[in-house]
Amino acid sequence: MISVGIVGGTGYTGAELLRVLAAHPGARVQAVTSRTEAGKSLAGLYPHLSCLGELEFVAPDSSELKQCECVFFAAPNGTAMHQVPELIEAGVKVIDLAADFRIKDATVWEHWYKQEHACPQLLASAIYGLPEVHREKIRKARLIANPGCYPTAVILAVLPLLEQGLCGDGPLIADAKSGVSGAGRGARVPTLFSEAGENFKAYNVRAHRHWPEITQELQGIREAPVSLTFTPHLVPMVRGIFATVYASEVDRSADLDALYRQRYSEEPFVEVLQGDALPETKHVRGSNSCRISVQRPNDGEVVVVLSVIDNLVKGAAGQAVQNMNLMFGLDETSGLMQAGLFP
Repeated sequence: MISVGIVGGTGYTGAELLRVLAAHPGARVQAVTSRTEAGKSLAGLYPHLSCLGELEFVAPDSSELKQCECVFFAAPNGTAMHQVPELIEAGVKVIDLAADFRIKDATVWEHWYKQEHACPQLLASAIYGLPEVHREKIRKARLIANPGCYPTAVILAVLPLLEQGLCGDGPLIADAKSGVSGAGRGARVPTLFSEAGENFKAYNVRAHRHWPEITQELQGIREAPVSLTFTPHLVPMVRGIFATVYASEVDRSADLDALYRQRYSEEPFVEVLQGDALPETKHVRGSNSCRISVQRPNDGEVVVVLSVIDNLVKGAAGQAVQNMNLMFGLDETSGLMQAGLFP
């Protein structure tokens, strides 16, 4: 039984991580930290997690976290990098659900996150936690940079095309939508019900922090530069990511349906839809699944790939547990085979 600690258990991602781990047969939550809720019961804040027993939030004390075998950071960007070196030194395996270790170049990270990186020496050894790409490296890792939700949906959408060199040098355009929970649990005017409800808007069009992360991974897969335009949108729903990726200059002789089916045939959490079937966010709500459809409208020059995930599960907590399973030699699907919620 893996003893687990969670840093930052009061946000949506932390709560979802606790929900997923509550049903995990091989993991036991030992410590959940919160600066504001320390000493209070977990079930008092989140009644739906009463199944976890008498757990209480504790202060973010490294000494208690060092007693765990695996520590998840579900805290804001810039938190993990101050505690991870000490935990790694103590032999703890770490999975960071924020962005502290996703970008390999410290200068690039500091530009996008507007702070100095506290432990740039660990960036090279941190493994980007997308199992469909880095599974074998994840098995051997001590530090995982869990991917962002938008990057997960976008990368999985075009992975087969890039691996087979089918995109040429044409630009990739990722038009992506997110539910409001992707903005976190903090109270902010743009995500108030009366602001986000009955509304649909783009944001951070000129520059979004997930752009360098996506570009870094796509270029690593293609082993060549990639031109990416990424536009995020906020839609009035709680959960879900819907990424529509447009790829031009795709080899017209390629059987794209066969290519995608073959690439993902052994992937437990990626489903490729056939023919005219199209994915919907409701189909993956509450699950660790990514559903993909690849289309060539009007038999034209542009290939359209549709990719949907639950931003809190495959886009965060579920993928983090998937990584934990790999790191500790468990069945990769352990605790993650819940079907999506409908309606």
